[in-house]
Amino acid sequence: MPLIRNGETVEDRFLRVEDGAPLPREGAVLLTAEQFMNSAEEAAGRAGPTGVIWPNDREVAELAPWLDRLALIALVFPTFKDGRAYSQARTLRERLGFTGELRATGDVLRDQFLFLHRAGFDAFEVRKPADAQAFCEALQRYNVFYQPAADGRGGALRQRVFLASTQRTAVSEPA
Repeated sequence: MPLIRNGETVEDRFLRVEDGAPLPREGAVLLTAEQFMNSAEEAAGRAGPTGVIWPNDREVAELAPWLDRLALIALVFPTFKDGRAYSQARTLRERLGFTGELRATGDVLRDQFLFLHRAGFDAFEVRKPADAQAFCEALQRYNVFYQPAADGRGGALRQRVFLASTQRTAVSEPA
């Protein structure tokens, strides 16, 4: 599957390690949740970057002790109608402070790119290479939102208050 990061199709540097396969000592690896939880100390202490594929029916708080040692968390969308990974992403970014790569995987549709990005995702496994262009367009389409989100952009109200305060300051200063 093509991987989109920063609006471009990029090479996935993470090797997916199958269940039961030995864990390589070096290189970037992506483990299933079961693999990671069964060998979390060993996986987190590896020389290379470690990532985990986390299902949306499992609490992300289980990852809290290892977040500073994980380079990637891939959250799974089993169907486009199942949005639990959105909540997981916001929890990881806003409450747990995860700063690594947050990847959307599974049934990721181009209609959802902007919402996924606003929820905190910064990488996307998509079905078609043409989706990279759609992703870029989605990010450029809107620049003001009513709700604040995990993407760091404040809501429209905050922007209006800031604009009003700068205008008042400019008017009250003598020329």
